Amino acid sequence: MDTPDANNQSESSAKSLMDNLLGLLRIRIKRGINLAVRDVRSSDPYVVVKMGRQKLKTRVIRKDVNPEWNEDLTLSVSDPSIPITLTVYDHDTFSMDDKMGVAEFDIRPYIEALKMNLGGIPSGTIITKIQPSRSNCLAEESSMIWKDGKVVQDLCLRLKDVECGEVEIQLQWIDLPGAKGLKL
Repeated sequence: MDTPDANNQSESSAKSLMDNLLGLLRIRIKRGINLAVRDVRSSDPYVVVKMGRQKLKTRVIRKDVNPEWNEDLTLSVSDPSIPITLTVYDHDTFSMDDKMGVAEFDIRPYIEALKMNLGGIPSGTIITKIQPSRSNCLAEESSMIWKDGKVVQDLCLRLKDVECGEVEIQLQWIDLPGAKGLKL
């Protein structure tokens, strides 16, 4: 049986969660390109996205080293300085799933672009570009674009710790009513 004190505690912990929550980050896992072969001639890839203690995964695509997921995974963001790790695995029925590479990306530049006052600029305007470097996993230049009233970032991530493979993703921000938000 719930006591009034227990209800108040759960309400206050939910409120403190909302106070720290900036909003939601929707990560569209678009597709994999030239992923590593881990079975006889192909692989059964899926993607796991981790940020802090949150862990989400896509469905498995059977026998395809160029899979198209087009799947949205949504993370709660309270600290944008926590890097996001994307790991590709090969699903195996009778043994441990094989790792097919990992990529890490930083959402701080994306969060900074979200904080800009962009009202009134035309849809399709490029806000900023990020170049590939040793400090990121970008396979090519990444642009943040103002599209239909939202800041969207497309990234092509080169997988590390593997012989080949890239994953294309797209970031989109979702403001949550009651959350702290991205106020300056």
